Amino acid sequence: MEDDLLSELLAPLRLRGVFHSRWTARAPWGVAGEREDCALLHYVQEGACLVELPERTVRLEAGDLAVFPHGTAHTLADAPGRATIPLARLLPAREPGAIGTVRIDGPGPATTLLCGGLHYDASSAAPLYRSLPPVLVLPSAAVAGQPLLGDTLTHLAGECDQAEPGLALVALRGFELAYVLALRAALTSLGDVPVLPALRHPAIAPALLAVHTRYAEPWTLAGLAAEAGLSRSAFAATFRELMGEPPMRHLTARRMQEAARLLATTSLSHETIARRVGYGSAVGFHLAFKQWYASTPGAFRRERGVSRRG
Repeated sequence: MEDDLLSELLAPLRLRGVFHSRWTARAPWGVAGEREDCALLHYVQEGACLVELPERTVRLEAGDLAVFPHGTAHTLADAPGRATIPLARLLPAREPGAIGTVRIDGPGPATTLLCGGLHYDASSAAPLYRSLPPVLVLPSAAVAGQPLLGDTLTHLAGECDQAEPGLALVALRGFELAYVLALRAALTSLGDVPVLPALRHPAIAPALLAVHTRYAEPWTLAGLAAEAGLSRSAFAATFRELMGEPPMRHLTARRMQEAARLLATTSLSHETIARRVGYGSAVGFHLAFKQWYASTPGAFRRERGVSRRG
């Protein structure tokens, strides 16, 4: 059950490109990055650094990997309280497919980092994915416990030093593999990941799997509670406690995510899409979509340049 839900969390992501960079920074140093419209990876090859977010500070040692599923703004520094320079000054253009190099000179110890920005279609991210925390940190032991992950990161670091043909495609596939492996490792080895208790809960996990794979069915709160084997009140309370939102809102989020994907990537009619995501009429779907995205399905599709064909 847990493996099925992990697949549902990870499988919908469709990477559209990767920007990656190799960093060598000698203390003292500090870099401030704004929020990015992509997922981020920071892998420490040598030395150490601090990752600072408003609510959390983490020290990364050699072999550690930090994953930012939502591109959350953060700073990197060799020590607390360092003056920072904007990332945009060091890497002014970070387009998918490009490669960058950061060198910061100083008299102190050096830190070497491999960083990747993975651009994905936000509309394809499942509600489970959106519930991931701002940062997941895999210590070196956890990375070493996933040999394929460690080998992939090592090879990606080596690719940065070369200009071989097909580097952009190799980087895309390599970072995609590293990202999926890192998320899987984090969700199965880190006890403090908020979504993990729900994936392992004997009653909530079956209901979550139903929401994410059978969202087109005419679910009610009673129906989902029956799937979980709980009373309606117990199911609603447990689901909200573990997922941070009511079950029917989570169902709506899954339906709207799939509807947005179909609108952006296909020319299916609104009526067909409505049926595919669990709405009995195009009118009901139109109202739900507008309330969720503050945009009509037609306007949403036009903004993404998909025309109706056939």
